[in-house]
Amino acid sequence: MLHPLMFEPIVRAALAEDLGRAGDVTTDSIIPADAMATARLNARKDGRVAGLEVAIAAFRTLDPAVEVTIERPDGSDVAPGGTIATVTGRARALLTAERTALNIMGRLSGIATATRALVREVEGTRARIVCTRKTTPGLRVLEKHAVRLGGGFNHRFGLDDAVLIKDNHIAVAGGIRPAVERVRDAIGHMVKVEVEVDTLEQLEELLSLPVDVVLLDNMDPATLRRAVALVDGRLVTEASGNVNLATVRAIAESGVDMISVGWLTHSAPNLDIGLDI
Repeated sequence: MLHPLMFEPIVRAALAEDLGRAGDVTTDSIIPADAMATARLNARKDGRVAGLEVAIAAFRTLDPAVEVTIERPDGSDVAPGGTIATVTGRARALLTAERTALNIMGRLSGIATATRALVREVEGTRARIVCTRKTTPGLRVLEKHAVRLGGGFNHRFGLDDAVLIKDNHIAVAGGIRPAVERVRDAIGHMVKVEVEVDTLEQLEELLSLPVDVVLLDNMDPATLRRAVALVDGRLVTEASGNVNLATVRAIAESGVDMISVGWLTHSAPNLDIGLDI
């Protein structure tokens, strides 16, 4: 579970954006302040639940006394029509927080559901599905948490927790070797170093250098198998590029350790979830 300090500022910012300068003029005009209501969070499609605790925080920000009965916690699967949770509290709070809660849950559950599908495709191989930094600005901690709820794993969270030397770094540095040497002179002993390569020739050069992980970029499965054989366990191998449900199994069967997928956090479709009073 995420600590509330990690998502409460996101929830408050989203509610403030929606409330604007005048508050919920529709709900406040129609619903008496003391009216109570019970609502169910229902899935419209099959999926993996993620973001429920964040959605609950949206309701409780407006009504701290909201009571919640959870049927399908984060990380569980839900069928079409299935109830995820029931919330009871002041009707104004439920209606005003509805869109913020559903936006967050739909987004995160969609990511978890897409991750679940890829993870199922690679079952029986050594490959792990990992996300990238291609996240919605401000929502990275939530979106990466959703990947974990879907059975995947996280790549680095930001620019500061690991080194990833990509093609543009190599171009500016004048080659793989000077790029790696400069990094090693600058970083601490706890920082992992990954280098992106596009060809087997680059990989052969990399194997003589002090790095931890190799990113095998846009290689077909046959080339990936040759790359894994060249590495022979000396580095962690990560495949990236052209990963989808149709290709991921062949990529995994090449023997790579990790398969990174950017679209999990930038293009996964929302899971349709409704709030039914």
